[in-house]
Amino acid sequence: MTTDSIRRSNSSAFAAPAAVDRLQTLGLIAGGLGLVLSVLGFFLSREYFFRGYLVGWVYWTGLSLGCLALAMVGHLSGGDWAVVIRRVLEAASRVLPVMLVLLIPIAALGMPSLYEWARPEAAADPILKLKHAYLNTGAFYVRQIVYFLIWMALAFSLSRLSRRQDEGADVSLLGRMRVISAPGLILYCLTVTFASVDWLMSLQPHWFSTIYGFYLIASQALLAFAFLIVMALFLSRSEPMAAIYQSRHFHDWGKLMFAFVMIWAYFSYSQWLITWAGNLPEEISFFLPRVRGSFGWIALLIALFHFTVPFALLLSRDLKRNGRMLAVVALGLMFMRWVELFWQVEPAFHDRHFGLSYGLYLAAPLFIGGVWLFFFARTLKTRPLLPINDPYLPEAIAHGHQHH
Repeated sequence: MTTDSIRRSNSSAFAAPAAVDRLQTLGLIAGGLGLVLSVLGFFLSREYFFRGYLVGWVYWTGLSLGCLALAMVGHLSGGDWAVVIRRVLEAASRVLPVMLVLLIPIAALGMPSLYEWARPEAAADPILKLKHAYLNTGAFYVRQIVYFLIWMALAFSLSRLSRRQDEGADVSLLGRMRVISAPGLILYCLTVTFASVDWLMSLQPHWFSTIYGFYLIASQALLAFAFLIVMALFLSRSEPMAAIYQSRHFHDWGKLMFAFVMIWAYFSYSQWLITWAGNLPEEISFFLPRVRGSFGWIALLIALFHFTVPFALLLSRDLKRNGRMLAVVALGLMFMRWVELFWQVEPAFHDRHFGLSYGLYLAAPLFIGGVWLFFFARTLKTRPLLPINDPYLPEAIAHGHQHH
């Protein structure tokens, strides 16, 4: 497809292919299966149900947030990498209201199971008494609503401007998107930093880390890049995107994913190194249960397959230009994100029951992931797959063909 034909195209020329309907059906099936298994798990092992649910919820919410952040970075940078994948990023970020609804089981039933500070006996803990002004259920509920209102305002404001751009070639809309994205990225970083305390760090309320928020931000961006690569390959297997996504685009996405593999590793290793050097009881309480016994082996797997192997593979220019090979690496990283979240959550608890209970770490993420995928696919179908009136689009498409 030529640059001129892109300019002349109407929105129907870039409607979502039938494959997106199959993706929506897949989400429905996966969500239904996960729901049945999760309900069963809720009655058999309620503690593990909530732990698995937390892992699944943080994972898929993080994907929506990572896509929102990448969309804002794309508006600010004007990069070709973001223009051709913008609709995927927008659709993922518009699933955020669903994720707020999916938080209800934890907020309504799971707080005492997950968080020590939400139990009545927390009043007898002198450290938790000092942190009570922040770590209490009422403040937790208020903060979640504030976070989601900010995130949804950003996501839907950008999405609304993007839709208006489809209706007419108004160049001023680009500037308005940048005006939202610049403070939006700052708000995203601030809110996710606080959310990282609420969701994960306060599972061990005596422990703290000043770098933990940046760890979660890097995790979300890495997950979002891995997802957009997989989706780009999926969409490129049928028209109209088969003629749009080129090896150069995959190369750009691969380089950016490579960068976030290193950024994630930097934050994770920095946290470990500072804790090891300080060797203080309140700090090492996080790492001791995570590097001993079977969790030590999982830590080794994370070091190998969340950093070392992807790092080595992504050094290859040929691999980054090969959509299929790059998507294999991206899928591996998406799986390791789930493993790493399991490693973050499970060692925070002392009552461990190895066996079938651990299956809830699969069942609940499957349910939430199915729901997420269903709404993502449904949302993706509501817009053209390309922002056809974006002034940078012809250049972005030509950019791909020039290097094909």
